[in-house]
Amino acid sequence: MKFHIVTIFPDFFRGPFEHGVIQKAREAGLIEIQVHDLRTWTYDRHRTVDDRPFGGGEGMLLKAAPIFEAVEALRPKRSEGVKVILLSAQGKKFDQAKAREFSQLEELLLICGRYEGVDERVAEHLAEEELSIGDYVLSGGELAAAVVVDAVARLKAGVLGNENSIVDESFSEEGLLDWPHYTRPAEFRGWKVPEVLIGGNHEEIRKWRRSAAREKTQRQRPDLLEGLRK
Repeated sequence: MKFHIVTIFPDFFRGPFEHGVIQKAREAGLIEIQVHDLRTWTYDRHRTVDDRPFGGGEGMLLKAAPIFEAVEALRPKRSEGVKVILLSAQGKKFDQAKAREFSQLEELLLICGRYEGVDERVAEHLAEEELSIGDYVLSGGELAAAVVVDAVARLKAGVLGNENSIVDESFSEEGLLDWPHYTRPAEFRGWKVPEVLIGGNHEEIRKWRRSAAREKTQRQRPDLLEGLRK
């Protein structure tokens, strides 16, 4: 799978994609990540990508023209296997279901917003979707792009050493949070691991994990259980 990222800060991504499973997946040829400098598609001597908003207001907006030219150069033709996503605080919330959907694509092109936002014509006429990673405002879409790439890439076959890791985890197909995990020692500062986990009865362990996952979801994210009841 190939990821394209359009940004005015290409050097930002040297860190996030040069560690852990993402770096190993790139080295193994399982994924490809190409970071593109938006200023490549500017033609004035200042390489201008932003301008003041019509109607007044604070801040600057990313201009439509360089973004359209960048995307059209990177994806000359629209196809079902490729999606263009605008990352912004106004977008629909990115979640695990969307990550699974994106993992089936051949290519994913991510546009990183900046400043006060992006000319609305990008969202209306260029991007297939406008997405946010949470109900808060970031300085730009670069952090969000890194999150999306990581969440999607780890779902590709071969990226994780244990394929079952993506089955039994939070926000899996069942929609629950992951169950609590423990490791050695069995007792630490007086706190003991639940007896069922060291008893060796796999059926009882399975039942405990299911119950514990539901209890933790109820405590931490009751909204997820509400969604399951609908």
